[in-house]
Amino acid sequence: MTDESPPAAPGSDLVQRGFWRSVWVGVREVVIVVSLAMALSLVVKTFLVQPFHIPSGSMEDTLIKDDRVLVSKLTPGPFELSRGDIVVFTDPGHWLGEIPEVHRTPVQSALIFLGLAPDDSHEHLIKRVIGLPGDHVVCCTVGGQLTVNGVAITEPYLKPGDNAAGGRGSFDIIVPAGKVWVMGDHRSDSADSRFHDDGTGSTGSVPIADIRGKAVLVVWPIDRWAGLSEFGDVFATVPDPGKAAPGDSVVTPSSSPDSSSSRD
Repeated sequence: MTDESPPAAPGSDLVQRGFWRSVWVGVREVVIVVSLAMALSLVVKTFLVQPFHIPSGSMEDTLIKDDRVLVSKLTPGPFELSRGDIVVFTDPGHWLGEIPEVHRTPVQSALIFLGLAPDDSHEHLIKRVIGLPGDHVVCCTVGGQLTVNGVAITEPYLKPGDNAAGGRGSFDIIVPAGKVWVMGDHRSDSADSRFHDDGTGSTGSVPIADIRGKAVLVVWPIDRWAGLSEFGDVFATVPDPGKAAPGDSVVTPSSSPDSSSSRD
């Protein structure tokens, strides 16, 4: 007797080849879709929006510690900065002191690189733009208000209980070209332009080149999901630098400084 294997069923090889071809086509499609999604995420993060983590309470109550915000990369850029914008910027000159080392897994680093997770590197700050290049910003009037180009502003975004000075005393500065003057909404707990300035506006102002974008949306935690108001009406009557303010808006700043100190 001979031991012979039964002949293969007609078409079985074709069926097997068809199966593996289908598997390969499916894998290839998944790889293409994932690659395109990653490329799109990278493009979006680079040119459009990027999430950031809020590390402190300096912008309370507008933003609170551990909020996640979405930042538009289109401002500054195609869209101009405006007074009242909330901006994320890289540390312009050791404002943060020694930055703690952040330990991440390769997956976490990849997600941040692709813009799928918020940047928590603690190398960025977030504040509100008060003065644009050339603006004359003064603190404060006898009523405790800031003035911008001679116009007193009422700031509804300040943390309840805070005032415009926030304990840092008076200042009278001109914002240099290519820079902005920024302050936290929690004035008494914000080491902002006031804290780092030499009295001229030069060292405390932030280079526009260091601004990563404009915060537009709180995306986490979910119960705080909300757009960020621009408060353009706060600065609606502020004239451009060098132009006269409306007559009924001009005020005389107080010369009495507040001697108490600010906290980080």
